[in-house]
Amino acid sequence: MLGDYLPFDAPVPFVGQLGYWEGPLRAIEDANRVGAGVQGRAMRPLDDADFAAIVLAGLSETLEPSNAPRLGPPGGFQELSETFVFDAPPAEQARRVEAILINRKIRDANFRRQVCEAYDDRCAVTRLQIINGGGRSEVQAAHIWPVGDGGPDTIQNGIALSGTIHWLFDRHLISLTDDYRLLVSHNKVPSELRGLFVNQMDRIHLPADRNLWPHPAYVARHRQAFGDV
Repeated sequence: MLGDYLPFDAPVPFVGQLGYWEGPLRAIEDANRVGAGVQGRAMRPLDDADFAAIVLAGLSETLEPSNAPRLGPPGGFQELSETFVFDAPPAEQARRVEAILINRKIRDANFRRQVCEAYDDRCAVTRLQIINGGGRSEVQAAHIWPVGDGGPDTIQNGIALSGTIHWLFDRHLISLTDDYRLLVSHNKVPSELRGLFVNQMDRIHLPADRNLWPHPAYVARHRQAFGDV
């Protein structure tokens, strides 16, 4: 199930700009009685329309058309907008939300946003930060445990790498130690690229928030594949 997990861009608050997200709570006329309505009910059913609204709010930054040059394909996700969901019959809305949650392009854009923001748009290995005129970072969001092998789209399974470094990382020609120092397969890495690793003994560039660092289990999994190359 972890491989299907998709984090929101930001937590959706209990109360939105237009009031409570949950229909039964909106139906309570006396706001002072809302607390009693949720007491002892940490898990509550949602109807399809409320569920759809919460998901779209949680992914609003990823789905925002103006962010497409930075996060996703040039055209963005206009075909998967609020209209795509709320113009559908109520019975169809949940299925359309599911289509958003499993859409690979959306998951990639969401993952890229998480990783690039955490690493300040800077390659973890070269420490270079290059951003083009459109605001798109040169770094790529690399999965440590590949999605194709069951890896999740979570920040702890990600690392920001420039294109060339990403290519080497995916082929397990470089990896990481438990303390986030670089491992290089010098006999397999092309000689013209070895200059990228002059600071190999230093810890790579990591997010300021330690909770966002690569998970040791994912790093160990990648390192095992590095050792098998």
